[in-house]
Amino acid sequence: MAKLTVKYFSECLARHTTFEMYLPNDVRASLPWEQGENPYRKRPMKTLFLLHGYTGSADNYVPEYLSEQYNFAVIAPNGENGFWLDGISTGHKFCTLLGEEMPDYVSKTFGLAKGPEDTYILGLSMGGFGALHTGLAYPDRFGKIGAMSSALIVHEVAGMTPGKGNEVANYEYYRECFGQPDQVLESDNNPETLVDKLLSEDKKLPEIYMSCGTEDFLLENNREFHRFLESRHVPHEYLESKGTHDMQFWSEYTEKIVKWMFDSQ
Repeated sequence: MAKLTVKYFSECLARHTTFEMYLPNDVRASLPWEQGENPYRKRPMKTLFLLHGYTGSADNYVPEYLSEQYNFAVIAPNGENGFWLDGISTGHKFCTLLGEEMPDYVSKTFGLAKGPEDTYILGLSMGGFGALHTGLAYPDRFGKIGAMSSALIVHEVAGMTPGKGNEVANYEYYRECFGQPDQVLESDNNPETLVDKLLSEDKKLPEIYMSCGTEDFLLENNREFHRFLESRHVPHEYLESKGTHDMQFWSEYTEKIVKWMFDSQ
């Protein structure tokens, strides 16, 4: 497994930024999935954009052994605490970074992430929200979405008023990320709005796999979005099992989602 830290100037962020890149180009022959012929090496390498959560960073969870087993590159951007959205101030275009600028850079520089059939997106918590939102905002870029314990909090944000945030962050933070709270439900920062737009335009939606632990504080938020997708007759996978908002649950479902994404030849 080769690991690269790539630094480049981002127009979206108006500064230099970095992303971590993992390439399974030196896989050891002793690994279990390399015994005999690995069928996943017969196809061109696919690409997974991997999104961290709030207070996280690009390298805080990377499924290296799965990348080697299924032959896909991992691109792990730094989204800071920007909720993977285009904020209202200059240099905070994290959605455009993820949906346009970075895939273009990766495609041009490394010959990866050429189209939705080989480019997928996965995230946890804030990154789960980011995976759903970005995948729905750019269905021509991402063919599959994996979202774990997603921070689907747009309805909570919509009810915020000046001076009233929550235990995670203040009102000003949410306004910076989502825009005016009283307008967020009708905006493109709401994944529900994006779903309705794609359906009204008769466009193909990415395939979706969602999961959440039954002891997770975001469980009802995920159930609500699951029910929304059902109400729109959008095909998707939604799984719950025992677990909370932690790496034990995310490690379990990273394996399941990666298999769902890449276990085809």
